Amino acid sequence: MRWSSGSRSQWRIDKAILFLLTKPSEEQIRNIIAAQRNATFSYPDVGATSGTLPARFRVDHNRVRLGAGEATFNRAVVAVKRWEMFNLGWVQLCWPDASIAVGTTVAMLASSFGLWTLNACRIVYLIAEDGPVSRYGFAYGTLPEHVARGEERFQVEWNRADDSVWYDIVAFSQPNQILTRLGYPAMRISQKRFAHDSKRAMVRAMTTDDRR
Repeated sequence: MRWSSGSRSQWRIDKAILFLLTKPSEEQIRNIIAAQRNATFSYPDVGATSGTLPARFRVDHNRVRLGAGEATFNRAVVAVKRWEMFNLGWVQLCWPDASIAVGTTVAMLASSFGLWTLNACRIVYLIAEDGPVSRYGFAYGTLPEHVARGEERFQVEWNRADDSVWYDIVAFSQPNQILTRLGYPAMRISQKRFAHDSKRAMVRAMTTDDRR
């Protein structure tokens, strides 16, 4: 693994631009996303959030009740399709009009500790189940242009037995090698903050006007 300053405005690990000193332009973001579309996933256990999670990764599981009933579930499905779980203020999804489809590549732009990060992911699989527990969602996996390696699944579910509707996130991750020494605690803070704020965003989406 090669660590270099790259330029005055960015730091790289190997060929990936992981940290930026200034906010990237829309053109830069689009160029990076385009370059990642054909890149291979940066971890071996692609799709593992649908089954047994790999033991060597840090696992996070978070869920929050959104309400009850079919109408709430339908609203939650619409919220996921609109990426409302990323409507956090401090994270910018690039781009919110991206389709929920296998192969869609997106990037999350965030600023913390005086640095900007742009983290690219690709949707691995979709969830659309109708039964005693109806589920909708997807999982995406990290690409080389990401400070971590791993996968995250976003799901809403309606349990007809008790009529409850939930938003559920499960993820496994590990840092890039250099971050093990330099930035892992900061990465974990950001991951926990994201999970907390993502749950709040989905709860908020249940009470906002969806006529957009």
